[in-house]
Amino acid sequence: MGLDYLCRMNSSANRNIRELDFEELSQFLEEAGEKKFRARQVWDWLWKHHAHSFAEMTNLSRELRERLGTAFSLPALTVDATQYSSDGTIKSRFRTHDGHKVEGVMIPSAERFTACVSSQIGCSLTCKFCATGYMEKRRNLQADEIVDEVVLVGRQCQTVHGKKLTNIVFMGMGEPLLNYRQVMGAIERITSPDGLGMSPRRITVSTAGIAKMIRQLGDDKVRFHLALSLHAANDRKRNEIMPINGSNDIRSLVDALNHFYKQTGTKVTLEYILFDGFNDGPTDAEELTRIYRQVPADLVNIIEYNPIDNASFQKPDEQKTAAFMALLERNRVNARLRKSRGRDIDAACGQLANKEIQAF
Repeated sequence: MGLDYLCRMNSSANRNIRELDFEELSQFLEEAGEKKFRARQVWDWLWKHHAHSFAEMTNLSRELRERLGTAFSLPALTVDATQYSSDGTIKSRFRTHDGHKVEGVMIPSAERFTACVSSQIGCSLTCKFCATGYMEKRRNLQADEIVDEVVLVGRQCQTVHGKKLTNIVFMGMGEPLLNYRQVMGAIERITSPDGLGMSPRRITVSTAGIAKMIRQLGDDKVRFHLALSLHAANDRKRNEIMPINGSNDIRSLVDALNHFYKQTGTKVTLEYILFDGFNDGPTDAEELTRIYRQVPADLVNIIEYNPIDNASFQKPDEQKTAAFMALLERNRVNARLRKSRGRDIDAACGQLANKEIQAF
């Protein structure tokens, strides 16, 4: 079996080594005549030390490093451009091994240092207020690429702020639940003791609302947090700005969120961007209150809009925002106003990835 196995591995020319699980890696090394402990060494280089080349694996023999380099590839994200905001926000554009661009952001807030990561290159959902919605979806990110985002953002956080990441949110480019397997694989590596070792309770996956996959999260009994990007509290308005609502209306999302809570015991967060003159009136606040009371929500995040070139939406003035928040408070909705960050850089999702390199 040994020769057959080696042939199979070598014939899958330059397979990404980070697609292997530990058992597959162990079997390859055993069939190659290596001692059992080598598998743990290589695994640690990949997932604990985040080596981006076989040459970095300095406690392996040169012969083994060459053998690994012949049998496998080790593609990784690289930093293509970075912007630094006066408020401490760091936004980076990463380049994939096949030349695509994707974004990640480090957001400091009080004692939190949060990595906002992407799950797809572009997006297929065409939300009217989002810069990524005006980009063509190129492909899904692989689990190892998502982990790379977290690692690279974490290094920036350590370098600039002298702090480790405390939280991760899947709120960047793309819809995480339309890349379900790779997102779940990335979270497994991020939370694993032989990976980044982060608690799943410090991870939030945000979805535009894929009812079937929200139910799947519940059935899989995930331990991370879930946020629904609602942004309008009735189907007519939500259809207008989020076409996905046509096949995943608010009623179906309410049912799915209740199923998620029943299976996991984890309350959800509702996210609601305020758009001037569109969803910021008293009726909107009342409709949002009704939805809040129908789902197991612990919080409504009211978000200041960060305008983009492609859309005409603007954020309401402070008086309108305060009035909206006051109505929610009167209705006993646990709501928090999330201030826009990185206003002096391309902070809106998709803005930086859309820019040309020569702009930096």
